[in-house]
Amino acid sequence: MLLQLEEALNEIGGLRGAINEIRGSLDIENSKNKIEELQKKMQEPDFWSDVNKAQEVTGEEKFLKNRLDRYKELEERIEDIEVLTTLAIEEADLTTSKEILREVKALQDDVDRFRIEILLSGEYDKNNAIISLHVGVGGTDAQDWTEMLLRMYTRWAEGKGFKIETIDLIPADDAGIKSADLRIVGEFAYGYLKAEKGIHRLVRISPFNANGKRQTSFASVEVLPELTANQDIEIRPEDIKIDTYRAGGAGGQHVNKTESAIRITHIPTGIVVQCQNQRSQHHNKDEAMKMLKSKLVELKERAHKEKIEDLTGELKDIGWGSQIRSYVFQPYTLVKDHRTGIENGNINAVMNGEIDEFINEYLKQNTN
Repeated sequence: MLLQLEEALNEIGGLRGAINEIRGSLDIENSKNKIEELQKKMQEPDFWSDVNKAQEVTGEEKFLKNRLDRYKELEERIEDIEVLTTLAIEEADLTTSKEILREVKALQDDVDRFRIEILLSGEYDKNNAIISLHVGVGGTDAQDWTEMLLRMYTRWAEGKGFKIETIDLIPADDAGIKSADLRIVGEFAYGYLKAEKGIHRLVRISPFNANGKRQTSFASVEVLPELTANQDIEIRPEDIKIDTYRAGGAGGQHVNKTESAIRITHIPTGIVVQCQNQRSQHHNKDEAMKMLKSKLVELKERAHKEKIEDLTGELKDIGWGSQIRSYVFQPYTLVKDHRTGIENGNINAVMNGEIDEFINEYLKQNTN
């Protein structure tokens, strides 16, 4: 056990190096000056005359303070555990060894998570996320696979303490779903989930095949930032076409008697969004417009265009290609991320939402 404590002391040294890197990235003095500047604005008599601007200022002040507080807390925890570990080794005190090892592991996880959040400095990384799942090639198995992914992301979001809202869901007639749109509400939801965008591949013995043959199925995952009030964009009325239709469920159940479902087409790019999950046509239209704006902003970012008006249909599929990850259930169990090389043989854990190792490694490799 003394050997484990000595190894833990080395790991604590590594944590000290990591927290020093974070300190440099945070630019603590500038952050403190920025907080003071924002707090002065908050003391101005007419501060709340513009509610949206005031909320933006208070949100930024809270965000910066939270980062500095987290940094200070982690730094203090590292100092405390270093002193405790050193004393335990010097006095050969093994009674606290398990507690020390648990805290070192917890610190490693917390420091790693904080370091990744510091990397997430993109304009939309702090935003809520809209995640869209669509069935791909593979028939009934692909429909079932799309629903399995829906459950995986729901479990992941629940584990993070994020709120999950269903924007739209279209069930398939026989099994699974054709598509689903979710809003994941929580700080850095988009920053994390943007790592999941792409094609996901399933390999298993099909439960829908009487001959027990192995089946390969596909589903696509699209992730968009939900725009805040100050990030809103203008879409010209002449650039969109709005269609209404009757919403319906699987097998003709729960069919809406009125044309409350909305489909919006952005004519310059050919992007189509739809929403039928709300009872009101007005609410469906609002949700569809939010999704369209998010898609256009995300497309503008990928295409490196300055204005939404510069987007055309030629840019619609930028960034899409072959599968980003494979999930193999038979003849062996393995989840492999093809972009990072990360593998995990515990496929049940992954399907229960334990996907942080894939997300974190992608962000480390692809976030400047």
